[in-house]
Amino acid sequence: MKKIILFLFLLVVFIQQGFSQEVSVANEIKALSLAKWQWMADKDIAKLTPLFHPQAKFVHMSGTWNTPRELEIIQSGSIWYKKADVKDTAIEILGNTALVWNRITLHAVVGGNEVSTEFTVTEVYQKENTAWQLLALTFSSVRDTHQLTK
Repeated sequence: MKKIILFLFLLVVFIQQGFSQEVSVANEIKALSLAKWQWMADKDIAKLTPLFHPQAKFVHMSGTWNTPRELEIIQSGSIWYKKADVKDTAIEILGNTALVWNRITLHAVVGGNEVSTEFTVTEVYQKENTAWQLLALTFSSVRDTHQLTK
């Protein structure tokens, strides 16, 4: 009987520890994603370069490109991500991969024109050694009533 109680106790401790770690990783990823939006608004290439995996892909309404092109676009201001109003976030952690869905209103300057667009943005991060890197970022245009399923 004591062995069963000890086993159940240890099982509960391990489950709680695993859940706690997942919540901690999700919070870390959420903070990183929010920081990324600010770095994009600030055109802070020094912070974005190590975050963007060298082989990452970026899918926009006008095309798909790689990391060097995305950094060039941000630095030149041909797309200026002025502000991303993040309305909702859903995160799933799968091993060393994190999937993030952000419902945003993006305020940007594109080709000299100010625009505000509703998006669900899908971000894929992978932990490389001790740092998370963005592998993919996809903008999906949605209605302002679109909701994330958690």
